[in-house]
Amino acid sequence: MKHSEFWRAVEAVHGSAHGRSLAQDLVLTALGATCVEALARGEAPRQVWDALCDETDVTEADRWVYRADPRRRSRRR
Repeated sequence: MKHSEFWRAVEAVHGSAHGRSLAQDLVLTALGATCVEALARGEAPRQVWDALCDETDVTEADRWVYRADPRRRSRRR
């Protein structure tokens, strides 16, 4: 997972404003940091995404949204 895929997945699953707020404010138990802090210290985007998914209890389909065809992702909204 690339950083850009991480941010697209955050937006697709949590929405633009709420997703950015979660990434900046929610401390992920597994990482002991927010998404923004974990990414800044060099954690792999996939690891941060998995921790965010665990913390926010997303569905299995949402967990894998970053691997979906971008054309299908845009129809989900």
